Formats: sequence, C-alpha cells, structure tokens
Amino acid sequence: MKRVFLFSLLVSIVSMFNVPVTYADGMQDDVDQAVSIVQRFRDIPEQSIPREVLRDAKGLAIMTVIKAGFIFSGRGGTGVVVARTGKGWSGPSAVGTGGAGFGLQIGAQVTEFVFVLNTHEAVRAFSQGGNVQLGADLSVAAGPVGRTVEAGVTPVAAVYTYSRSQGLFGGISLEGTVIATRNDANANYYGRSATPGEILSGKVKVPAGARNLQKTLARF
Repeated sequence: MKRVFLFSLLVSIVSMFNVPVTYADGMQDDVDQAVSIVQRFRDIPEQSIPREVLRDAKGLAIMTVIKAGFIFSGRGGTGVVVARTGKGWSGPSAVGTGGAGFGLQIGAQVTEFVFVLNTHEAVRAFSQGGNVQLGADLSVAAGPVGRTVEAGVTPVAAVYTYSRSQGLFGGISLEGTVIATRNDANANYYGRSATPGEILSGKVKVPAGARNLQKTLARF
C-alpha cells in the first residue's frame, strides 16, 4: 500500500510541477538517454566534464533519477554502466535506484547523473551484480568541471559525480543512495542471461542498439 501511495504521489507531483519526464519502455531507452546526457553535458562549457577526466575514466554510470514528495517522498531512476576495456568501451549493463523517505520535503525534480568511475575497484563494484552504496562502498566527490583541468592529477575519490537538474526539491541528498543491477533488463537486452561482470569486461557481444553509445564515448 505504501509503495502504491508513493508511486501515485510521484506521478501526481511530477505532473503538478510540469517536469518533463520520459518513462523508459526498456533498456534501449536508457542507452539512448545515456547518449543524450553525455552530449548535453558537453554542450555547456561551464558544466562540462573535463576531457582529461573522461580520458582517464575506467568506467561511467549514466542515470536519470526522479524525486518527488510532500512529507512522504519517493525517488526512482534507471540507467546504464559501461567500462573501458582493452578494445574500447564495453556494452551497457542496466542499473536502477529507488527509495522512500519522510521529512520536510516538497517538490519534484528530474536529475541527470554521470558518475565517473576513476578506479578499477569502482568498476569491480558494479561488476559483481549486487548493490553499490555511494559514499559507503565507494568514496564519492563532486567532479571538477570546465574545459581544462591539469592532466595526470590523482582523483580524490573512486567516483566523481556530475548532475544536471530540472524542477525544485529540498531535503534529499544522493549520498547513501544504493544503485542496483537490473538483471532482467540485461537478459532481455542481450537475449540471454549475462552477468554485469561479463558485460563490463567486454566478453558479451555489444547489441547494435548500443553502438551509438560506444561511438559517443570513443571520442574520449
């Protein structure tokens, strides 16, 4: 009953605040959205992810998250994780997040996230097929922005976070958010059971629908 209430609340508040939301029909929508998110970040120089950061990245998690609430709150989102392999970028592995809260919160917000995985350990955390808790399992820090950044600087955290938001919201932070593997989505997308480890290591053939994402990321 509580989940039904929170979902209804999420939909009604998002509609009330006229937040533009696209509900994904499947993983291909998440893959296409990931391409758009990366391109949008690069279109705004002052908010862009520095090329040096992307060049040194071991992987990326790209997500769209919706938050809404009035006293009770709900948060949910989907996206994909990709990793750099010896032959380029891997195929995408589906991930999602969600949760509920209680407190002085009101509003609705759609946020696009890019999580830069700076270490092999960060990629392994997403390869194990379980849950990854930001700030607990992996250290997190706001990433540097702008067209240039000193090359070769050692990252201060396993994960750099970048975000773009629409709408209004108060009272919720992404810190402590759990990101989980969507195994069913992976199985449907790849046409067979495929573990995140197999996908992110490049052992699984990349579907044609993900080639545009690979091409976009190959520029870095």
